Amino acid sequence: MAKKKIDHTEEKIEGFEQALSKTERYIEENQKSLTIIVLAITVIVVGFTLYKRYIVGPRELEAQTQMYIAEQYFEADSFNLALYGDGNNMGFLEIIDEYGITKSANLSNYYAGICYLHLGEFENAIDFLKDFDSGDQNVQSIATGSIGDSYLELGKEKEALSMYLKAAKQKKNDFIAPIYYMKAGQVYESREDYKKALGIYENIKKQYPNSSEAQDIDKFIARVKTFINEK
Repeated sequence: MAKKKIDHTEEKIEGFEQALSKTERYIEENQKSLTIIVLAITVIVVGFTLYKRYIVGPRELEAQTQMYIAEQYFEADSFNLALYGDGNNMGFLEIIDEYGITKSANLSNYYAGICYLHLGEFENAIDFLKDFDSGDQNVQSIATGSIGDSYLELGKEKEALSMYLKAAKQKKNDFIAPIYYMKAGQVYESREDYKKALGIYENIKKQYPNSSEAQDIDKFIARVKTFINEK
């Protein structure tokens, strides 16, 4: 028995040594190629670091400075000035064009989309909001819900529903999610899909009891139940 164990161990060691020999032989035979790959990776990493530090960084600071006035116009509901600028200061559209590589340009897509939504240019609102991408799920959820608002204004209820439900799931808190679930429920009602509307309203009551939408939700539940019973 002991001899078998020793033989088995020796086989393992021998196999390991053979594997090492193959690896060493591969490295020797492909040393030039491996060196080139390592150098290429190093150049890419160093290049990207320098690019971010010396190109993106300064551009980001410039973009943030340019955005300040546009944001002030946005806060004042001066949406045309926020979008197009005032002749001396850039609007969000020019910031997107000039500073496309920056986070500020990305955020400008959000601002521009909301501006177009308020101005009634719903197709433009959808285009710019779709170009916005944020790691902040609060803002991302509002952007998605605003796409839903734009689709609804265009009479595209199916697309609006999809966006409202997506927005509600992106940020499941007592403030944002119930707003978009409520909008989805109302769209279902307008489509006379009362069972789905009921499911939405009951979900708000159960999952978000502390939300503003939950305060009067029993009225909505009672109404759609009446419609269901009449069918």
